[in-house]
Amino acid sequence: MTTATTPEWVSTLPQWAQDSFSYIEWLWYEGVFGLSYGEVLTAIGVILISLMIRGLFARTVVRAITGAAAGTKTNIDDALVTTISAPLKLVPVIVGVYIATQVVDLPPTAQAIADNILRSMVALSIFWTLNRAVGAFSFLFTGLRETLSGAIVDWLVKTLQVLFLIVGAAAVLDIWGIPIGPIIAGLGVFGIAVGLGAQDLFQNLIAGILILTEKRFQPGEWIAVDGVCEGTVEKINFRSTLIRRFDKSPMYVPNSKLSDNAVTNFSRMTHRRIKWVVGVEYRTTVEQLKFIRDEIEAFLWDSPEFAKPPATALFVRVDTFNASSIDFLIYTFTNTTNWGEWLALKEKLALEIMDIIERAGTGFAFPSRTVYMQQQDPPEIMSPPELSERVERARVQKIAQGKALGMDMDHDGGE
Repeated sequence: MTTATTPEWVSTLPQWAQDSFSYIEWLWYEGVFGLSYGEVLTAIGVILISLMIRGLFARTVVRAITGAAAGTKTNIDDALVTTISAPLKLVPVIVGVYIATQVVDLPPTAQAIADNILRSMVALSIFWTLNRAVGAFSFLFTGLRETLSGAIVDWLVKTLQVLFLIVGAAAVLDIWGIPIGPIIAGLGVFGIAVGLGAQDLFQNLIAGILILTEKRFQPGEWIAVDGVCEGTVEKINFRSTLIRRFDKSPMYVPNSKLSDNAVTNFSRMTHRRIKWVVGVEYRTTVEQLKFIRDEIEAFLWDSPEFAKPPATALFVRVDTFNASSIDFLIYTFTNTTNWGEWLALKEKLALEIMDIIERAGTGFAFPSRTVYMQQQDPPEIMSPPELSERVERARVQKIAQGKALGMDMDHDGGE
């Protein structure tokens, strides 16, 4: 069995060889999905070539653009390269798929599927680029960061990125003729069911938004939450906040706890306080007390490291008469809020107070107790009566009782 396209040399072959060649030729042109194997192999070859070109394109063009952008002083071209570098590698693949669909004669149904695939790839590359652009150009929101906060801007960037992904997915569904309305309605019902079962999740999400809008704290600040934790804020997420404790262990705190509990933000202190009670001995004279008070106060006023009124209060006063000491109240603030510098100033003040008290000629008091003893007249010692007197008195009482008993017996016998 030969056809018009069968070469002439095939007729010289044995009959069984001619039959085998004819069968192979029929399979070649019959193919699959209405395409011959030749057309299928041609399309696959075009796509493979486009993939090889993609690798070459990524190594040459993308790297050249990245290197050219790195040599400039502006950040816009760097952000642009970061935005398009990954989606740009998809361009040779899209071109290859388009060429593959043109070199073969596809049936109408297969051509429609191929067109939808090509349009879907273009839509995904566009929205992928927009998603990356939001993150790459986030530095343009510097003014917005100062007006709102850095964490809120980060949340807005994440929200826009998710929004572009959702819109891209909706565009792909629309290309394939899948109605979006019923899916949205189903997601609404599903969202209600999820909301009823995930109230804590939404509570923490809303709490996180409130934290950001109220500007309670920002990443990098030192906070203390009553009954929860104390440490440095590292990251504010949608559901929880990462706080690095002072022992360097991370602690993930739900946003609802940070929203409902009292939060002390130590990083926003204007000054750091020093409040001491210093006790001296009771033998300290009035002149010595005044000397100590005036010298400590003069040191605080003359030292530029300590804040002065009216910015902060400054007191050095004889405050109380304690059980074992006369107490001074020292109340002042440092200009620095750095913990290490504050500790150094406390040490400096402590050494100065010790020197002042030593120069005053007195000393620090320590808990003590004094016992006072007085000599009194000895108490009168009562001696017991003599034993003979007691015996005599008992004998007299016994005789009297016996006489009375005898008179009664005589009276009974006369009757």
